[in-house]
This record gives sequence, structure tokens and C-alpha cells, in this order.
Amino acid sequence: MAKRQLHIKRYLITGLLTFVPLWLTWLVFKFVFELLSEVSAPLVAWMISVLGSSWPATGEFLGQPWLISLCAFVITVVSLYLVGFAANFVLGRRLIEGMESLIQRIPIVHSIYGGTKKLMSVLQNKPSGTQRVVLIDFPSPDLKSIGFVTRVFRDTGGRELAAVYVPTTPNPTGGYLEIVPVERLTATDWSVDQAMAFLLSAGAVGADTLPFTIRWNDAAGLPGEADPDRDTV
Repeated sequence: MAKRQLHIKRYLITGLLTFVPLWLTWLVFKFVFELLSEVSAPLVAWMISVLGSSWPATGEFLGQPWLISLCAFVITVVSLYLVGFAANFVLGRRLIEGMESLIQRIPIVHSIYGGTKKLMSVLQNKPSGTQRVVLIDFPSPDLKSIGFVTRVFRDTGGRELAAVYVPTTPNPTGGYLEIVPVERLTATDWSVDQAMAFLLSAGAVGADTLPFTIRWNDAAGLPGEADPDRDTV
């Protein structure tokens, strides 16, 4: 009896360890799928309605929600590829610049677009003299969270501050924006890809140790003295 219970417990644990990564992967895929499909869903629905006016049976078949979402997802992915392809050529760059110029003239919209574009550019390129992935004392001084430095600036007194985006897990699209003095940042040697893998897997994917430089100031080339009491985690 005890042996049977041991087998059941072992198989349940094995099944759980097998299921959780698949479940997290499914959540991320579902979020991305729904996000991309929503972009083209109105266009697909309109096309199906026009098609259904001439061929009612075909329109009824294509009007199923799951099929609309699938077609919208494919159209969005292909459109993104074409935009990226066109952006590598002079004509495509001029069209995109013209669209951005038009957006800049629309109140509120230009702020949202400009901020989002800068964020994407920041996460793609590591600025000189700074480390993108850091640890901050959040949500309490005794705990640490992974954050992404988006910019470094100064207050009116000349103190250097960093804007740090702290994403949630396993969905990193939500999170918090923290303004942190640079001397309280702990610079890591992780890349953005490594940090994202760690977040998406809820900490399951990552190195066994998390080495980091003694002080942000040392890693970023900013003035400051090292703290001998802090070394590695």
C-alpha cells in the first residue's frame, strides 16, 4: 500500500512538473495570439460579411469566431513582416517617416506613439555607460526585483536617478515604473533576453547564481565608491 502511494505521489509530481512549463507557454502564446488577432479582426470580419452577402454558406462557415481570430492572426503577422521588410528600403523608410510625421501632429496620440517607440528602442539597444538589467529593492527593502533601466536623468539637486520598469511574471507586459537613485541600483551581468526568460518562466529558467557588480556606479562608469559588504547573490 505504501509503495503504491509512493508511485502515485511520484507520478503526480512528475505530471505537475511536466504540465507547468506547458501551461506557462500556453498562457504567453494565448496572450500574444489574442493581441495580434485583435489588430486585424475588424478587417477580417468586414471581408467575411462582404463575402457572405454573395455566398451566404461560405460566409457562415468563415464567420466562426475561432476562424476569424486565426485569419486575423495570420494577416497581422504577415503585415508585420512586410512592414519590417519595407523599412529596410528607402521607399519603405520614407513611407514610415511620413506616417510618423502625421502622427506627431495628432494631440495625445503622438505622446503615446513616441513613448512606445522610445521604449522599444531602449530595450533593443544597450546605451553606453549603463547596464540595462538591474535589481532594485522592491516591493520592500528586504526583497529584490528585476528591472529594466529605460533612462538615467538628474533631479534639480543634481542627483542621478534612473527610470526602472519592473515587469510582472509570467506576463511581463504589465508592471511598475519606479524612479530609483542610481546608487541604490544593483547592476547585473544579465542580458535582456536572459532576464525575460527568467520572468516568463517565473524564475524556473535561469542561472544557478546571479552575479552582479558591487555598485551600479562602478558598472555604469558613474562616480561613487564600492561597498565592500556587497559582492554576489
